[in-house]
Amino acid sequence: MALIKSISGIRGTIGGNPGESLSGIDIVKFTAAYAQFIRKLNPEAGKIVVGRDARVSGPMVEKLVVGTLMAMGLDVINIGLATTPTTEVAVTGCGADGGIIITASHNPGQWNALKLLNSKGEFLSDKEGKEIIAAAEKEDYRFAEVDQLGKEFRDETWTMRHIELVKNLKLVDTNAIEKANFTVAIDAVNSVGGLVMPALLKSLGVKNIIELNCEATGKFAHNPEPIPQNLTEISELMRKEKADVGFVVDPDVDRLAIVMENGEMFVEEYTLVAVADYVLGKTPGSTVSNLSSSRALADVTHKYGCYYSASAVGEVNVVEKMKETGAIIGGEGNGGVIYPELHYGRDALVGVALFLTHLAKVGKKVSELKKSYPDYCIVKNKVELTPEIDVDKILDNVKEKFRGEKITDIDGVKIDFEDGWVHLRKSNTEPIIRVYSEAATAEKANDLANEVMMVITQGN
Repeated sequence: MALIKSISGIRGTIGGNPGESLSGIDIVKFTAAYAQFIRKLNPEAGKIVVGRDARVSGPMVEKLVVGTLMAMGLDVINIGLATTPTTEVAVTGCGADGGIIITASHNPGQWNALKLLNSKGEFLSDKEGKEIIAAAEKEDYRFAEVDQLGKEFRDETWTMRHIELVKNLKLVDTNAIEKANFTVAIDAVNSVGGLVMPALLKSLGVKNIIELNCEATGKFAHNPEPIPQNLTEISELMRKEKADVGFVVDPDVDRLAIVMENGEMFVEEYTLVAVADYVLGKTPGSTVSNLSSSRALADVTHKYGCYYSASAVGEVNVVEKMKETGAIIGGEGNGGVIYPELHYGRDALVGVALFLTHLAKVGKKVSELKKSYPDYCIVKNKVELTPEIDVDKILDNVKEKFRGEKITDIDGVKIDFEDGWVHLRKSNTEPIIRVYSEAATAEKANDLANEVMMVITQGN
């Protein structure tokens, strides 16, 4: 059993003892603390949007969340089965004071979570998240009197409204997509993407759609994280059915992985790179990704004479840096595309629409498009921590050892070498230091990582 409290919400396995897993009591406490926080921001706050993915535990968690919000005196706009980006769009579309997304994202089926949004449909800041966690632990909230209880309103139109907003983006060309006559495969891991993605593709003009795991039962057909080792089924399908492109989404549809026509992975890191290439070619501007994302985005940005910035890891940090720099496109290397023209949130629907437009206009196979980008390989290592290890000292030692290289320390330590980079940061959920490295080959990336990890070993 597990329970993780973080700035983005509360996440855990269903069942078990309160405080040790995501029990009903924990759901109520955390929802009540969030409601109190929203009322503190705006005493006149009146409504919260609630959406959920298709997990088996979703209906149960939804009832607890909706009931608690009503008990706190807030009205609820329940949009039912909906993606994370759809819920974000609905918050601003409804003029709501916040939102709760019931999803554990890429975690396995026994997990669920509450992701918390502000009135802009964006995730809370670190400070705000900590305030809610503290209030939940202290049970520092007050329920409404009987004549002040909230009401529930159901509005399940937001999926199609979201699709229309994506379809109508200036850089989405449905005529070009339709003329290309793509055959598109989609793997939605039997979550809400199974309802959304085929409808999106049809709206964009795709006539030939091969659906894989598109029944929204919540019984995931494979490990739901859209990484290569979990996507063998769609790889085989691509080769067998001769599809032009394959798309894979996680259970809440904020991450997008692309499969090439030969069944090989486009690689999650390159989802954002390809979309940014198209956007920058039409509307030049600055870009942002986090420190652990591929250098390829910076290379593509510089190709257009534009400015690239790196943020600390985490969507909320990427969004903050995008606003600060006025970035027109940004995101994370996990397949998360953030396109402010629609909203400040990772959105696989936007990613699919822009990628298909790009593919239609360049007239290349997906594998040919991939070859047009800088070829990098990211390797992920870790260093186990023991209580006596001083992480700050380790990071200082690394900075001193590599002081002749470009150092960034806004989130752990990142060393940029001429032929690659290494990023070290302490995990928020495990007693480890994550060591990500990138170079032209996996061998070179590992060499760079080992060089840095040797400093850690020698220093302890």
